[in-house]
Amino acid sequence: MPDSRPAPPEDTHVIVGLSGGVDSAVTALLLQQQGYRVTALFMKNWEGDDDDEYCSAEADLADAGAICEMLDIPLETANFANEYWRDVFTHFLDEHLAGRTPNPDILCNREIKFKAFLQLAEQLGGDYIATGHYAGISHQGGEYQLTMAADQNKDQTYFLYMLGQPQLAKALFPLSDLSKPEIRRIANEHQLPVADKKDSTGICFIGERPFKEFLGEHLPDQPGDIVDTDGNHLGRHNGLMYYTIGQRQGLGIGGSRHHSEEPWFVAQKLIDSNQLIVVQGHDHPRLFADRLTAIEPHWVAGQPPTSEFECLARCRHRQPLESCRVTVGNNGTLEVMFDQPQRALTPGQSVVFYRGNCCIGGAVIDRVGPTS
Repeated sequence: MPDSRPAPPEDTHVIVGLSGGVDSAVTALLLQQQGYRVTALFMKNWEGDDDDEYCSAEADLADAGAICEMLDIPLETANFANEYWRDVFTHFLDEHLAGRTPNPDILCNREIKFKAFLQLAEQLGGDYIATGHYAGISHQGGEYQLTMAADQNKDQTYFLYMLGQPQLAKALFPLSDLSKPEIRRIANEHQLPVADKKDSTGICFIGERPFKEFLGEHLPDQPGDIVDTDGNHLGRHNGLMYYTIGQRQGLGIGGSRHHSEEPWFVAQKLIDSNQLIVVQGHDHPRLFADRLTAIEPHWVAGQPPTSEFECLARCRHRQPLESCRVTVGNNGTLEVMFDQPQRALTPGQSVVFYRGNCCIGGAVIDRVGPTS
C-alpha cells in the first residue's frame, strides 16, 4: 500500500538510514527521484574488534560512501554502540540467562533506528527519516497505520510492531510496494555500486558468525543434563541459553536402544534444574500449544482495539498468520488463544497481531499453555 499522506512541500529534508546494502541504497534513490532533499546517515551500532572477520562495518561504510558519491548526496556517520549495548544488548544477555529466546532486532528498531536515529535526524534538520524496511505506512481517520509490504516473503512488520504514532508520523518506507527482484532491477538500471551485493543475514550485531560461539564470548557455560519427558538421561548440554524451543540441530544425542531413530527436538528448558527436555519427532504433542500469556504489549494506535478481540497473529517472522482471540488483562498481560495448536511457541519471542493488512501491535511471549 503506498503512503497515503499528502505530498510533501518542496525542499522536504529526509535523513535515510544508509547501511551500505541495496535496500537502503534504492530507498535513497527513490526519495531523491520523488523530489526530497536527501541526506544519508551511516549508523555503527556495534563495536567489534578491528580484526573481527565477521564485522563488516568498515566495508559497509565504504559502500555507503560510494552510493552517496554516485547519488551526489551528503553522508553523515553516527556511532550508537553505547546506546546499543545499554538498551539492546544487555537485555539480550539477561533474557538468555533467564532461559528465554529474545529477538534483539525488534528492540533495535525501537531503541536505535526509531529513537536514537530519529533524535539525531531531527538535530540534523530532517523532516523525516527513511529506512529500507519492507513495510508501509498509511494515514486514515487521523491515525497512522503500519501496513504489510507487498512482498509478503520480505515483509518486516513483525520486527516493527513496537513503533507508535510519533515514529510513524516521522518515517518513510519507500520499498513498501516493491519486491526484492524489482529492487535489484532498479539498482542495476541506475548502476548503483551495491546492486548485486549479498543481503546481510543473522542477528544485526552478530553478523554471520556461529551463534553459539558468539554467545559463549559473553556468557559462561552452564552445563546440565539433557533428558526425555520421563527424566531419562540422554546427554549433556553446555547451557540452556544455546537452545531454543523446536531446535533440532546441535543436540548431540546419539542412538539409544530405548528410543526410535526419529530426530530429537527441544521441547522445554527447566531453569531451576538446568535441564533440557527433548522429544522425538517433528510433530510430537509436547511441541504444540494453543494458548500463551504475553507481557509488555505495545499497540501501534496507542491502545488495544478492545479488551477482547479476534485477529490474526504470528509468533515468528515469515510464519503464516493464524486466527486467535486476544484478551487484555487489567495488569497489562495478554491471554492469546489460537484456533489451532501452534508449534514451538517460545518465551522471549514476540506474538504480533494483524487485522487485514495492518499490524496493530504485539507483545512478548511469557508463558506457553498446553493444548486444550
